Amino acid sequence: MTTTWGPDRPVRRNMLALGATGLVLIAAGAFLGLFWLLGLGVWAVVASLLIELVYRP
Repeated sequence: MTTTWGPDRPVRRNMLALGATGLVLIAAGAFLGLFWLLGLGVWAVVASLLIELVYRP
């Protein structure tokens, strides 16, 4: 595995945190049957993937 460059670390950490938060929201929304919570989780994962796509070519 390659090491990440210094300024990339905060962006990667934020992207992983956003993705993990999205997965937690998806699981909670599915468990509780709350579609709005499920939708928020999906949008958080999508935002995390877009950050990955745009920031890291």
